[in-house]
Amino acid sequence: MRPIFVNVGERTNVTGSAKFRKLIVEGDYTAALDVARQQVEAGASVIDLNMDEGLLDSRQAMVTFLNLVAAEPDIARVPIMIDSSKWEVIEAGLQCVQGKGIVNSISLKEGEESFIKQATACLRYGAAVVVMAFDETGQADTKARKIEICERAYKILTEQIGFPPEDIIFDPNIFAVATGIEEHDNYAVDFIEATRAIKQMLPYARVSGGVSNVSFSFRGNEPVRRAIHSVFLYHAINAGMDMGIVNAGDLPVYDDIPAELREAVEDVILNRPRRDPAVSNTERLVDLAPKYKGGKSEAKGPDLAWRQGDVAERLKHALVHGVTEFIEADTEEARQAAARPLHVIEGPLMDGMNVVGDLFGAGKMFLPQVVKSARVMKQAVAYLMPFMEAEKEGQPQSSAGKILMATVKGDVHDIGKNIVGVVLQCNNYEVIDLGVMVPADRILDEAKAHNVDVIGLSGLITPSLDEMVYVAREMERRGFKVPLLIGGATTSKTHTAVKIAPGYSGPTTYVLDASRAVGVVSNLLSETESERFVAETRADYDKVREQFARGQTNRARATLAEARANAFKPDFAKAAPAKPSFIGTKVFEAWDLADLARHIDWTPFFASWELIGRFPQILEDDIVGEAASDLYRDATAMLEKIVAERWFTAKGVVGFWPANSDGDDIVVWTDESRTTELARLHGLRQQMAKGEGGRANVSISDFVAPIGTPDWIGGFAVTSGHGEAERVAAFKAAGDDYSAIMASALADRLAEAFAEALHRRVRTEFWGYAPGEVFDIDALIGEKYQGIRPAAGYPAQPDHTEKGTLFRLLDATAATGMELTESFAMTPTAAVSGLYFSHPDSHYFGVGRIEKDQVEDYARRKGWDLATAERWLAPILNYDPG
Repeated sequence: MRPIFVNVGERTNVTGSAKFRKLIVEGDYTAALDVARQQVEAGASVIDLNMDEGLLDSRQAMVTFLNLVAAEPDIARVPIMIDSSKWEVIEAGLQCVQGKGIVNSISLKEGEESFIKQATACLRYGAAVVVMAFDETGQADTKARKIEICERAYKILTEQIGFPPEDIIFDPNIFAVATGIEEHDNYAVDFIEATRAIKQMLPYARVSGGVSNVSFSFRGNEPVRRAIHSVFLYHAINAGMDMGIVNAGDLPVYDDIPAELREAVEDVILNRPRRDPAVSNTERLVDLAPKYKGGKSEAKGPDLAWRQGDVAERLKHALVHGVTEFIEADTEEARQAAARPLHVIEGPLMDGMNVVGDLFGAGKMFLPQVVKSARVMKQAVAYLMPFMEAEKEGQPQSSAGKILMATVKGDVHDIGKNIVGVVLQCNNYEVIDLGVMVPADRILDEAKAHNVDVIGLSGLITPSLDEMVYVAREMERRGFKVPLLIGGATTSKTHTAVKIAPGYSGPTTYVLDASRAVGVVSNLLSETESERFVAETRADYDKVREQFARGQTNRARATLAEARANAFKPDFAKAAPAKPSFIGTKVFEAWDLADLARHIDWTPFFASWELIGRFPQILEDDIVGEAASDLYRDATAMLEKIVAERWFTAKGVVGFWPANSDGDDIVVWTDESRTTELARLHGLRQQMAKGEGGRANVSISDFVAPIGTPDWIGGFAVTSGHGEAERVAAFKAAGDDYSAIMASALADRLAEAFAEALHRRVRTEFWGYAPGEVFDIDALIGEKYQGIRPAAGYPAQPDHTEKGTLFRLLDATAATGMELTESFAMTPTAAVSGLYFSHPDSHYFGVGRIEKDQVEDYARRKGWDLATAERWLAPILNYDPG
């Protein structure tokens, strides 16, 4: 017998329904109740209620709505699913909801301790729980991973907590199918089969899911989306799916779906073998979809009228419609008419891809169609490649060498590495790029497997330095002899010479920037020059080590006690700290990209491309002006697309809390009573000897009033990187490294601009200590304003682990999707976080190098042992820990 299915109404969710969000934001709860009532009348057996919106007090909105629902019998007769990414909102809802509630959701994402704590609270409130198939390593996408995580969670809930198994609802993650990416083709099957296994293996547990996710690729074509939902549910319910979040009044009957459409959808959902070997199931459904959009009943027949246009128009049509049948003939015709094969790519082919981007951004093309367009582009470029290769006069046809490159474990930044890779490839080196966060074993295993000539390591954050040392030692242990290149923003010639080179007997060389990479690699691999180059480098590094050792013995540093006695002492009585307009956090789901664009500081952008000079003067520079102008033109053109087409999503969170300094620490209080400590931020103090009458030895804690004087501190985390990885991957897949690097560089600039734009609103509105400040981009870039925003991992507080405390205060991962790696790098990579200080005397500074007495004190304050403190503070130690 077909099992009973519970419809969970999805329209009372501010993140999923624009109408409901508008009503709640405007405070029209009466009309919002009507939305819930309509869901129940349409057949919803449960109401999913979500109030996670940046402009809302989510907790208060949840409480208000639930209290109103309690007075509406026709709504209150169905259970409420309390849906939030914030535990405090869920708990507030549980305290209001009548009868048995359902919590959506908890997971093992943050480990077993947090999972057990939240599940125990749900049990205490008598609520059922939705458990996401999500653990410490990420979301489950395959059948095996879904079963593994659900089985583990089931055992914890039932055996350790005593949770009733009938109150456990598993969500094994419904992902989009028909994306055009082959790895996604089995997602629906994986869910259906995992559901079948869960129902067999985990007695009494339920299975649920967000059904609308499965059809995301066809957003804009509602008839096809509804058909996909209906077919998916038909098979998932038969496999044991008990409930699902779906628009209860908007599902066609399975048997009422036109047979032709139902068959095509079923082929996609069940990932059946292709009916035509040359056409994938996704392509077949994409071709069929327009027939049913807007109620059309007849498919358009093949129309070759477009073949009558000129070659540029034909190429554009082929790209937009994913037609490969004529692409080589049209590309050849365009090549015959162009001065160079490259001009075909830069001209009509890119023009056509621009149209594709416009249509996709407007929701008039679907993701599979864009993938097909990229395939057409790649086929055209592949056709042109032999002609472009033939233009390279005197260029050797064999590789000049094979180079493996990787950003080391814990680090996520790779713009510089990508530029180096492109430069090397342009000089006929074969580059194997392993990407980011690559552990040592994989680096060395891949190096052996590919028999590479050189290994290049990159890193941006300071913990990467230790990882590079480890990789070098592993190379020595495993008997490598190939040259090792070291590069990245946090690296240096001194660190390479002192810490890395001694651990590896093979050649180890620091590469300052991409412009030096070719020369270094060429010398290292030259049959005639390598021996001399390696000998000279080693002799140079011997001198660097000697100079470093002398500096260790001749250092001039104050003791920690002396430095604290010479602390920076603002007059908090003269400039009383201002109170923020709110205490707690405010989330921004999608900051306007156009607003961020006007806050961009372009000078660092050019530096990332190794064009040094201040903007806009660099555009007129006698040496780099032409290159800078061309780059700027390309960048602004891409930026216009990013903004218009919303390539990236900018998410952020800002928070304010009562705070006071306690020595070199900053105590963050739970509320204005200042009796309960919420968190503690740790400062490091300058220890350089200042001399009599010299400047103060500063710590960030100096900028916050001591206990006894009311003061506050702010914090933020922002990213413009949601969507960046996908965009960059698409460019790389199309062989367009230039655009891939450009997109990443612009995403980074937008993240920094986000920090600037948010800080401006903090000063003028959220904290409001400078309400009359006028927007002036030059003044902003020149930091001509009151207040600072220092960041962990930078000179004022070099300890990256302090980001962990900030993220917990902000609940940054739930609010923005940002996460920290094991080395406390932020993902997405286009991200910025930090603290806010408001005092007029607060200023930027660098801690500099510190002595062992401060390291020991810092270890005590952090609860670390000395070795841990020395590891995280390694770049600023003024002694060799051995």
